[in-house]
Amino acid sequence: MTRTTELGLAAGLVRLANLVNRVFADVAREHGITPQQAQLLCKLIQGPVGMAELGRKLDLEKSSLTGLVDRAERRGLVRRVRDRRDRRACLIELTDDGTRIAFETHQVVCDELEKAAVEVPVADQERMTDVIARIAPDAPEQG
Repeated sequence: MTRTTELGLAAGLVRLANLVNRVFADVAREHGITPQQAQLLCKLIQGPVGMAELGRKLDLEKSSLTGLVDRAERRGLVRRVRDRRDRRACLIELTDDGTRIAFETHQVVCDELEKAAVEVPVADQERMTDVIARIAPDAPEQG
C-alpha cells in the first residue's frame, strides 16, 4: 500500500482543506485582515454582489455575513450601495483599498497553492482538478 492510499480519501481531503485554510490565514495576516475578510474580498473581485448571493458564496448565515461585512466596511474595504433593480436591497462592493487588497491576496493565495503542488506532475494536477470538480461541483467558492 502506498502512503497515499494509507492516508485515505477523507483524511487527504481534510489535509488539503487545512492547507488551503492555512494559506488563507497566512496571506490574510500579512495584509492585516482576517481569513474571512480575505475570502469576502476575493468574492467581490468580479463586481458588486447582493447579500443573499454573498451568503451563499461564503456559506454564511445572514447574521454572520452582516457582521463580516460591517467589520470590512469599518476598515474601508467594502461599501454598501443601493441595488438599482431593487431599492430595498443593497449590494456589497469593493472600495479602492479593498480592490487592491483583494487582488493582492487572491494572487498570493493562488501562488502559494501552486507552489505547494510544484512537485506534482502536470497530468496529476489536471486529474486532481477534474476529481475536485466532481467531488464539489456546487460547493461554495473559496478563492
